[in-house]
Amino acid sequence: MGADGIVLLATLLTLLTVGLGFIALSDEVREQDTQHLDERVLLSLRRADSPQVPIGPPWLAEVARDVTALGSVSVLTLAVGAVGGFLVLVRRWRTLALVVGSTVGGALVNSLLKSLFARPRPTVVPHLTGVLTESFPSGHAMLSAIVYLTLGALLAQLTERRRLKAYLMGVALLLTLLIGLTRVYLGVHYPTDVVGGWMAGLAWALLTALVARGVKRHSPALREESRGRTAPP
Repeated sequence: MGADGIVLLATLLTLLTVGLGFIALSDEVREQDTQHLDERVLLSLRRADSPQVPIGPPWLAEVARDVTALGSVSVLTLAVGAVGGFLVLVRRWRTLALVVGSTVGGALVNSLLKSLFARPRPTVVPHLTGVLTESFPSGHAMLSAIVYLTLGALLAQLTERRRLKAYLMGVALLLTLLIGLTRVYLGVHYPTDVVGGWMAGLAWALLTALVARGVKRHSPALREESRGRTAPP
């Protein structure tokens, strides 16, 4: 088995593992087996004598709100729009379709999952930022995983140096991690909401990668785009 086959096998195994993990976690959430632990974690992040005050220095809550905004629909839409504009300018239409399709599809799946589970938001502590939708899975965690991992992988295709590829994916993973953690710190999500969002987002990103891989095998034009070559205007 060549290196290409090993990468494909690893991707499939990771997708299967993450998918099964999400199913197991969602079953626990549906049966409320995680509720006690979820609430204990949220309470541990607040002062015992004043649940509306988070632990840590006063500026930390403001930083958390700034970081959590990086996973909002508004910021993610701007990021995808900016990248999409660049792809239009360089005439990489097929890559644009993959990026937009992955993002829009992921948002629809997240909305469907939220409606399916209809888990109420945490009430054990006051929220430190506004919320509008259901709790499980976390939209910030899921959509940031989809968008930042997809864009990180896209940028990584522009270099052959492994160190740069690792850096780009590391930044994407760090952003996704921090955004998810802030949702718990701000009291608007249970820890299992965020873990579920990460799992669902990673699964969708991997599925998108597999679809892109299949399309590239049957589309010479997309293979040229992924190598940074475009048709002349």
